[in-house]
Amino acid sequence: MCQADSVRPAFDSSCGSSAHFSRRGFLAGATAAGSWLGLSAIASKLAQAEEAAPKGAPAKSVIVLWLQGGPSQLETFDPHPGSKIGGPTRAIETNVKGLQLAEGFERVAELADRLAVVRSMTSKEGDHERATYNLKTGFRSDPTLLHPAIGAVVCHQLEDELDVPRYVSILPSQWPGRGGYLGDQFDAFQIGDPVGRIPDLQSPVADERFQRRVEALQSIVEPTFAQKRMKGLDEQKTLHLKSVRSALKMMSSEHLAAFDATSAPKELREAYGDTAFGRGCLTAVRLIEKGVRCVEVELGGWDTHVNNFESVKANLVTLDQAFAALIKDLEDRDLLKHTLVVCMGEFGRTPRINPTDGRDHWPHGFSLALAGGGIRGGVVHGQTAADPKLAEDKPLDDVQDPVTVEDVHATMLSCLGIDFEQELMTPIQRPMIISQGKPIERLIEA
Repeated sequence: MCQADSVRPAFDSSCGSSAHFSRRGFLAGATAAGSWLGLSAIASKLAQAEEAAPKGAPAKSVIVLWLQGGPSQLETFDPHPGSKIGGPTRAIETNVKGLQLAEGFERVAELADRLAVVRSMTSKEGDHERATYNLKTGFRSDPTLLHPAIGAVVCHQLEDELDVPRYVSILPSQWPGRGGYLGDQFDAFQIGDPVGRIPDLQSPVADERFQRRVEALQSIVEPTFAQKRMKGLDEQKTLHLKSVRSALKMMSSEHLAAFDATSAPKELREAYGDTAFGRGCLTAVRLIEKGVRCVEVELGGWDTHVNNFESVKANLVTLDQAFAALIKDLEDRDLLKHTLVVCMGEFGRTPRINPTDGRDHWPHGFSLALAGGGIRGGVVHGQTAADPKLAEDKPLDDVQDPVTVEDVHATMLSCLGIDFEQELMTPIQRPMIISQGKPIERLIEA
């Protein structure tokens, strides 16, 4: 669970606060003051707090629409109708001149001026698990280190108080958001179809009896952890008391109602569609409105090695309605300008159509879409060829203006006012930069 008052696992031995360093900040400070190390402890802490705060960035939260399985770019954001790679998929016009989307995106097409579409994504990961890790963290899998997902980084960097978890994963399957080296307290809080109150957060007994149980627990546990030896252990390792207190606080929070999509007005529920994914998207907006920093909502069924065209067509019915409703709902609540939305999967699909009318894994030129806080709408970045030259299913000239996964993460962090060049300390005091990429300036609002 991502807890606002949790203790971070990485500590700077000189001051006891969370260790993070900015190359740019260090050099600038050293030049201006002559010696960064001469700062007083108070000044140092103030500098760290200022560095971690959003620097006038419009985005305060993130919603990730995760298309598990690897959606075909040719049947979603990058159609090539009439070409030998395009198959039967047709393109439709949008409200942005020159920008076409695949048929089935009719509702999203009416909101294309809010989107930035990247058609030249590239990565080195063609395996589902490794590619999922790559897209969610901005790093390739490393056997020596577990990297935090984007939501964990956002919660770590943008601290605030909240009764409910600040990082939530709805309908998760493979690799839900993890805190990685930042600690388990930054893992995403996972829920299924939000059609009622969250299980295990309601007392199984009457309120009076429940209160007696809590008092009995406190009378046993708190004196134990208050002992000098145990206190330090709890504050830095077990987090037992903090976890109990946070759980009790969450159980009584009025914000829990936001997790139940069925409590929303009927008209709004119908706008999102009567699907688990639609209810997840509606819940994501409600949670963001309450101050949650990051929500992932997953839609599976995109692993289309067989029967690609019919499978994607069916998935678009769900995605198009929910995605469009989410954008409109955020606008209606005056939240879109403060919420970064990204719709993506782990990779794309091959230009070649296989013998089973499917498409296989393709990390060499795929698509994703961004919208909301800090993103310039109505923009298309990159291009893929309608008749690419391939050698053993590898592209020779397919992608123009290629973009890496790392660049997308740097772009997202920039929109959130987080210094993507900042370094965090792992539990073994290994400095790790937040992102290895560079922001895609064309996608960011001036």
